[in-house]
Amino acid sequence: MRKKLFAASALLVAATLTLSACGSGDDSNQSVADVSVEPGSDKAATILDQPFEKPDLVLTDTQGKPYDFRAETKGRPTLVYFGYTNCPDVCPLTMSNIAVAKTKLSRADQDKLRIVFVTTDPKRDTPAALGKWLKGIDPQVVGLTGDFATIQAGARTLGISVEPTSKDKNGKTISMHGTQVIAFSPKTDGGYVLYGEDATVDDYIKDLPKIIKGQNP
Repeated sequence: MRKKLFAASALLVAATLTLSACGSGDDSNQSVADVSVEPGSDKAATILDQPFEKPDLVLTDTQGKPYDFRAETKGRPTLVYFGYTNCPDVCPLTMSNIAVAKTKLSRADQDKLRIVFVTTDPKRDTPAALGKWLKGIDPQVVGLTGDFATIQAGARTLGISVEPTSKDKNGKTISMHGTQVIAFSPKTDGGYVLYGEDATVDDYIKDLPKIIKGQNP
């Protein structure tokens, strides 16, 4: 196992170059992350030797109540993803992959796991809209919305680029955002594993039992 230094923006390459309908963004003000990589490894997970700190993020859940991300997920294995409900492909696929993998866990492990979906399109993704969309994926997923600037700042602390919504050439509203999933350890609360949009159901099925325990997948 070798260690290499990558700018966090470099970690986004695999995800942001293939964002398709979700779009991509460029944020040059990223920190440096120390990453362990194994030459020739086909693992979906990237292990961060310098984990991300949980963002100090207080938003609104699907019930319209304040949700303190750091406090509510303290000591729990947690997956967080930034996306939007009107996304035609990457977002629903990513969330569905995680939801299906979750069903393969024991009931006890399912209860331990926290899956958090933070909208990048808060103007359209109201608490009600988020709740309706997530009900079709996994009603236990925590859906969060709120002030865009707060969401963008929270995502940035995890090396995830989120841009304001814009119109494409056909006049359709799109949200440009990074497609990484960050996994947080229940032992340290650090975001120590990163997944790109190419992570499959099988990848999550294989890795989630270890993430639940705070182990490296």
